[in-house]
Amino acid sequence: MPRAVRIESPHQLRVVAAEPEPPGQDEALVEVAWSGICGSDLEVYHGTRPPEFVAYPVIPGHEWSGTVVQAGAGVDPALVGRKAVGEGFRNCGRCTACREGDTSLCSAAYDETGFTQPGAWADHLRIPARLLHPLPDEADLRAAALLEPAACMASAVLKAGVGVGESVAVIGGGTLGMLATQLFAAAGAGSLVVVDPRTDRAETAKACGATDFRTPDELGDGFDVVLEAAGASGTGRLAVRSTRRGGRTVLTGIAPEEREPLTPAELVGAAVTVHTVFGACSRAWAHAVRAFAAGRLDPAPLITHEFDLEDAGRALDVLADPSVPTGKVLLRP
Repeated sequence: MPRAVRIESPHQLRVVAAEPEPPGQDEALVEVAWSGICGSDLEVYHGTRPPEFVAYPVIPGHEWSGTVVQAGAGVDPALVGRKAVGEGFRNCGRCTACREGDTSLCSAAYDETGFTQPGAWADHLRIPARLLHPLPDEADLRAAALLEPAACMASAVLKAGVGVGESVAVIGGGTLGMLATQLFAAAGAGSLVVVDPRTDRAETAKACGATDFRTPDELGDGFDVVLEAAGASGTGRLAVRSTRRGGRTVLTGIAPEEREPLTPAELVGAAVTVHTVFGACSRAWAHAVRAFAAGRLDPAPLITHEFDLEDAGRALDVLADPSVPTGKVLLRP
């Protein structure tokens, strides 16, 4: 029987029967192959996600890959049988931000798969077909489940506008930082340094295209571009300080508690251009999918744990346990 994982309220999770509804007008039904778990899913489970960004009860799952099995009215029937991933933001497509391509900044009320709409911690997912990104027939769906976080990092890389040969530092050696490193390498970065206090991440960083690995104390300064992907206290400040005057800093992480905040005076003195990232727009999704299809982005080595759908609670516990080294954790419907 088709199933789904539903979080009724914080700390209340159960697996329920979930017979898929046929896709409606302009919708597609996807058979989910793999679904990822990230920190925002932990927030939903623990009840720490801001209330305007979640609607209980909810089926989580905004990172996923699968195969289209049914097309609703108005949808190209050629999509059926295609491997695909899909954008999470249910943008309106009509506001100024959407028309300018910034679909993740849609001015309509927040609405996202896995947070306010049923997500992919299930055997099936119903989604607007316009949000789908078809993949090559030979695509590895296990690896493709990481294309959502890759798209978020693609948004950061595109904003950074790295020129061939420029020096880049990526602060944070977790999944997001490693995905960004691969994308920077594909963009032609010269020196490409990954920064993390965990030195056991050095080998993975080099495999992802980094030319060097340093701890925060060893970072130095003068980089053309610095991307912050750690989401820890003080990493935003470190990113700005290590960017050369006139360079570009991209901030993507949100620290649970910020003890070393950036001040306006520091920003003015640093004379850097600071970009921030909230999710991934359609342009960034297209960039990540192209890089994946061309073999320039390979998320597979970043996967460390896999769990069956019924073990979603245990998977969340593993991800939340600081004593367990984890990369990307996947659910397998």
